[in-house]
Amino acid sequence: MRFPPIHPRRSSSLKRYLLPALLSLLSLYLLFPSHPPSPSPPRSHPRQMTTPPAAALATGVHPIDTLIRTAESTFLSTLASESPSLSAAASTYRRRRGRHPPPGFDTWYRFATSHDAVMVEEYFDQIYHDLEPFWGVEPGRIRADASGFEMRIRVRDGKAEAESNWPWTRIWLGLVGSLEGMLPDVDLAVNAMDEPRVVVGWEEMEGLVEVARTRGRVDGGGGVKGVEGRFGKWKGEKGKERQGVRWEDEKQYWKIARRGCPPDSPARQAEVVRDFDRTPYIVPGFGLEHMWDGYVANYTLSTDFCHQPDLQGLNGIFVEPLSTSSTSTLFPLFGGSKLSVNNDILLPAPVYWSEEERFMGTDDDAALPWDQKYDMAIWRGVATGGRNKRDNWKAFQRHRFVAMNNSTKLMSAEEGMETPVNFMLPSHKYRLGAQENGELGEWVESWSDVSFTDLMCDEKVNERQLTCDYTSPHFALGRSITMAEQFQYKYLPDIDGNSFSGRYLGFLRSTSLPIKATLWKEWHDSRLTPWKHFVPMDNRYGDWYGIMEYFLGYGDDPGRNGIAERIAMAGREWASKVLRREDMQIYVLRLLLEYARVSDDRRESMGWVEDLL
Repeated sequence: MRFPPIHPRRSSSLKRYLLPALLSLLSLYLLFPSHPPSPSPPRSHPRQMTTPPAAALATGVHPIDTLIRTAESTFLSTLASESPSLSAAASTYRRRRGRHPPPGFDTWYRFATSHDAVMVEEYFDQIYHDLEPFWGVEPGRIRADASGFEMRIRVRDGKAEAESNWPWTRIWLGLVGSLEGMLPDVDLAVNAMDEPRVVVGWEEMEGLVEVARTRGRVDGGGGVKGVEGRFGKWKGEKGKERQGVRWEDEKQYWKIARRGCPPDSPARQAEVVRDFDRTPYIVPGFGLEHMWDGYVANYTLSTDFCHQPDLQGLNGIFVEPLSTSSTSTLFPLFGGSKLSVNNDILLPAPVYWSEEERFMGTDDDAALPWDQKYDMAIWRGVATGGRNKRDNWKAFQRHRFVAMNNSTKLMSAEEGMETPVNFMLPSHKYRLGAQENGELGEWVESWSDVSFTDLMCDEKVNERQLTCDYTSPHFALGRSITMAEQFQYKYLPDIDGNSFSGRYLGFLRSTSLPIKATLWKEWHDSRLTPWKHFVPMDNRYGDWYGIMEYFLGYGDDPGRNGIAERIAMAGREWASKVLRREDMQIYVLRLLLEYARVSDDRRESMGWVEDLL
């Protein structure tokens, strides 16, 4: 165990509260559900759930122990579905997708297996979630939209070129270009903004998906002799962006985003918040649908805000993003991340493909042995999340997380001397030993090193200004640190910025433990199992202290250092198998084969059926 000189761990003779089974059942029942959540997954995204057994509460074990065991079982079950051959992969595809694989599927399979890919069909679910609605749109309209967009990548005769010099476009061009010789003709419209841009109304999306279910199905008749196994030329080079596509610039993104939720959802039903210059409303009860006994059990559902209307005042994207340009028309726009309701098509983010050292670190730094790390949590970052202003900063997620790790603020709140302005003290239902002994602030100070490096003020006098009068009284700046320095700490909380966190892949590849809270979907989500490869956290961060007490312990409880190390190493090992640059290539090749088919006028008769002939 290693400690930094500035924050040595303090020992305490105070005993941590030991959870009596029967009494805890009674107290926890009042706040947390007495059985794991089993909601129907939202139509808007694929499912990723850890479901603990209902009898777990009666055993007296810590709920995280149960979630970890269940995650292990879920992971092994998924891995058992790996396809051992091309014909098996095609058969699995037909069962899961209801269509024949696209033309070029054999080329894709050989490319994937030549790079030792893990051939689990479920790991490509995001592609079908993204593209399925486009089966409800005429192919010519898809091509016209893509070919008429300013920021685009053009593939002809297997070669790729960019119609823009924007840095992200050039990086994506490098990714697409690495697949030259295997690509069909396509035009990719790409999003240059941090924020996603397509949110089709839930009612319209339901109609598109319903139409899609009738098109190109294996059970549609006609056998396999009439199936076309080759792509044609892309028609639409001179097409223009479809008339009628309106780009909205509404600053409060919540008003745009919630139309993607079901009409009877809390997000659609709740009143829109307009005043953010106050302590935000934090309602833990809205998280019960994805929580179990106080911790995240359904990670995918935790990233969906449709059942969590209080998040409109707890995340900068909903308050005032840096930029907004959205449409309610289904448009084939590719990007690196999105919310659960967005209809953008996901690619691996540019920072992942480029492997910038400031986001990823180096292999040597990431490999630091666990027992040589500080037994602490570290977070450094800029006060991003949107345009934080004098009258709205209290609603921003990074400001909330940093404040929750401010020991001085915690001590003042515990003593009743000060009311937190942008967070709430943890619920007593967590039975935190430090809180019960009035030592929450002191305890957090012993293991947390969290601070901003730039307050990103809206009212800057010049670009060098790092502080501002409206947030400086609440936040002291810390020094910037490299990824190499962050890897010297065992626990790495990962908090959303303007969109997804570009450090996540670097964290996963390291020997430290990522603790992830996010609203953002990425290409790799179905490849990772929460509680097996990383620790999930609710977007209110109310479980943060409970998570850390579980791993670090308190008083006479030594914590669970070995379990933390095991998850960290499992995540690192798995990332080296399914989150490599080769895996990004494999994912994108499969994505573009599917995109080319859905954009082709002959799509309903196209497929790969050589295994059936």
